[in-house]
Amino acid sequence: MDIPLPADSVAQRSSTWVRGPIWDSVWMLNAIWLVPIALLLAQGHSDPKNGSLDVFYFGLTALFWIGHRLGSTWLAFCTEAYRPLVRSEPVRFVLLPLLVTAACFAVFLPSDDALPWTRGERFVGMAILDYVLVTYHFAAQHFGALSLYRSRAGRARCAETRRHDRMYSLLVGGVLIFLADILAGAVAYPGLWINHWLVPAWVASNLQEIRMAALLALSAATAVMLWAEARAPHRSLPRVLYIVSLAAMVAIALQPRSLFLYLAIWTSQHWILAMGLASQTPRAEPSPDGGTVRRFFHELNKRPWAILVVLAAASVLLLPLFEVEASLDGGTFYGDRIFGAAAEQLRRSSWVPALIAVAFATGFVHYLLDRNVYRMSDPRVRTAACGLLTQR
Repeated sequence: MDIPLPADSVAQRSSTWVRGPIWDSVWMLNAIWLVPIALLLAQGHSDPKNGSLDVFYFGLTALFWIGHRLGSTWLAFCTEAYRPLVRSEPVRFVLLPLLVTAACFAVFLPSDDALPWTRGERFVGMAILDYVLVTYHFAAQHFGALSLYRSRAGRARCAETRRHDRMYSLLVGGVLIFLADILAGAVAYPGLWINHWLVPAWVASNLQEIRMAALLALSAATAVMLWAEARAPHRSLPRVLYIVSLAAMVAIALQPRSLFLYLAIWTSQHWILAMGLASQTPRAEPSPDGGTVRRFFHELNKRPWAILVVLAAASVLLLPLFEVEASLDGGTFYGDRIFGAAAEQLRRSSWVPALIAVAFATGFVHYLLDRNVYRMSDPRVRTAACGLLTQR
């Protein structure tokens, strides 16, 4: 979610918050409450996945996982704010997502002997591609959040701060997270990385030393960001909180503790922030010219809470369909706790190849549309997203 704001996009604001201290703390800065809650729930359990943290993460997954993935699709196709942009950019908003979706179906629908690779081998390749893209996608969202707060602080002109934000997001939210995943075995199919691709075997025998070096790099990078913030002419408390919370999440990821604890915090932070942004972006959209459906959507878009309800409801209802993707690598099936045997039967049905194609397609389209709807370097996008960029 790349949100580079040019100097003329947002006027100097009286507040450095996106919406206000309470809203920002719940949605934008959610790590400041996610981290302590997750650590508290993980205490007393040798494996937090078997304790209260699992229940907490189940609730967050059900409400936010699929909902956050649909947020950019909602903005593009269900709002008056983005309607002119979508009509003027059909290639980016319509053609490319359709081609991506068609490609995913072309990969997964053919039988094992129809292509040179079996479905299982195709799944591994697509899972690795998705891992690479989602790692960058998370880092880009951190850069976008810092960019919003940089603009709120009246420093959109500062190219140096923007460069620092990008480098910090890519290093801490991208490179160090990739390293943490390697150390914890959380990359997609780690056996293919170790000794085969980018990661030599000595990593496995020097885990503690690598962790210490990564923590030192994290500390140094965070100290540089905080020092620069302290010396800035217009300081921003939200930027400081975001930098510190991002560093805290990465520090947890680099610890030799439960992989589940790190993943629960890291993914939930991303989902909650994304849904918060999606709920606010179209709230100042113009009224539609006509059409019952368009007027209905407009009534929802004027009310951020209504968008959150719709996305959360969709997230719960679609959970078992998207968890079919996890059936090929032995994932956790939270949908079973809501839909029981129906979710399990879905994973054994003849629809599995098509549902896996849908899961990958929506993920890839999500990365693409997120870039499109939050591309604030485009003045037309800034106009469409004025509900996010302007104060109440």
